[in-house]
Amino acid sequence: MLGALIAKGQRVADHQPWPRAIVTADVWRDAVGGLADGALSLFGLWGDEGTVHLCLLDESADPNAIGVLSLPCPDGVFPSVGVSHPPAIRLERTIFDLFGLVPSDAPDARPWLDHGRWGESHHGDGARAPYRFLPVDGEDLHQIPVGPVHAGIIEPGHFRFTASGETVARLEQRLGYVHKGIESLMTGASLERAATLACHTSGDSAVAYGIAFARAVEAALGITPPPRAVYLRALMAELERIANHLGDFGAICNDASFTILHAHCGVLRERTLRAASAAFGHRLMMDCIAPGGVAADIRADGSEAVRAAAGEIRRLLPALTEIYDNTASLQNRTLTTGVLQPALARRFAAGGFIGRASGRNFDTRRNLAYPPYDALSFAVPVVEPGDVDARVDIRVREIEQSLSLVDQLLANLPGGQFRANVPLRGGEGMALAEGFRGDVLVWVRLGTDGTIARCHLRDPSWFQWPLLEAVVESNIIADFPLCNKSFNCSYSGHDL
Repeated sequence: MLGALIAKGQRVADHQPWPRAIVTADVWRDAVGGLADGALSLFGLWGDEGTVHLCLLDESADPNAIGVLSLPCPDGVFPSVGVSHPPAIRLERTIFDLFGLVPSDAPDARPWLDHGRWGESHHGDGARAPYRFLPVDGEDLHQIPVGPVHAGIIEPGHFRFTASGETVARLEQRLGYVHKGIESLMTGASLERAATLACHTSGDSAVAYGIAFARAVEAALGITPPPRAVYLRALMAELERIANHLGDFGAICNDASFTILHAHCGVLRERTLRAASAAFGHRLMMDCIAPGGVAADIRADGSEAVRAAAGEIRRLLPALTEIYDNTASLQNRTLTTGVLQPALARRFAAGGFIGRASGRNFDTRRNLAYPPYDALSFAVPVVEPGDVDARVDIRVREIEQSLSLVDQLLANLPGGQFRANVPLRGGEGMALAEGFRGDVLVWVRLGTDGTIARCHLRDPSWFQWPLLEAVVESNIIADFPLCNKSFNCSYSGHDL
């Protein structure tokens, strides 16, 4: 279906590697119909000056196909996607906040990122009315507001619980408190400056964002990074995945008051971060990836440090998993808690461990294979239950697969240069990278001088935060921390 929609529009010649077409409102509505009936998946929806862009995934195609439909909005209005496909609602609210483009017949016109503190607003210059949370009808209901300021070191987000006794009837989120204006800061920036902004979008996914941005720029310019750089990028990505999954595994156990696993996982996470620092000079590997390759080669003792950390994790992880599986009090908290139904995971195209724990068999490293993963051997673990326990299970299995990938990457690391020359010229490109949360999308348009004319970054959390609201319903309030940590959505990556 996606190919037919693209064919009805005017193809943009210099958009790489996937097609982009300028379409009419009728074609746009046909695409919305495809989303509504499940023939297509929403991969991105963002604004531009006088234009909206809709990125679609066709999972029925072999191989999976991606394309972008662009609709000019000369009158500042476009047909709502969210009216038929709820995963688009928050994206449409953001488009209006940032560009003033109005989704006609939209089911929700409330601001999303705009909290009335910007000085200028598309919602008007007058006194802003208090934010309206959605009403909940029923007897004996009470509301519990949590945040946006939380205990401990955590980013801000507001959670409005409506409960009947201890049972959650509705959870509604209010995000946007850490909006940084990254996409605006990128406009007019050099590639070097933009690469730094991209990798700082969400600190725990610095590598994933760095890879996605670099690959988008390389696609726009028609250049290929050296094979050594591609392998080093993947090595960083797998180290990032291992560190984050270990941290989440321990933190979920900690929220169930089982602190011993939290401590052991914390030690292994620390070993992974130290290995990353020894290999690439930074624990989170920020600013280590650049368009054209990587910022620096792996250090002399870096390979051995990574091998040592991988060996320790491989030796200790089975025992930690066995403790988790055989602790009845822990299993009582995680089994059947926070269930995400497979149909809802598919509807929201939930990426990463959240989707794969609910039966959505999708991983950009395989389904939309990019180097070097197209030459590596790995499995994509998928289970069906969709509860907190399933999300732990997927994390553990993905750590095991990442350890195997680390071995392959080090054993087959090519020689040669680690960075190619990057010409300064115009072009458009789009790329994906599989972060530990799921697929990170970057779309970039370069000016003729090689600076950023427009860049959009889409975190997987955009399609995961709404699902957290769904899985918490009918659970008790005390289980929210477990559900929340099992999702571990990004505030910063979402708020941009």
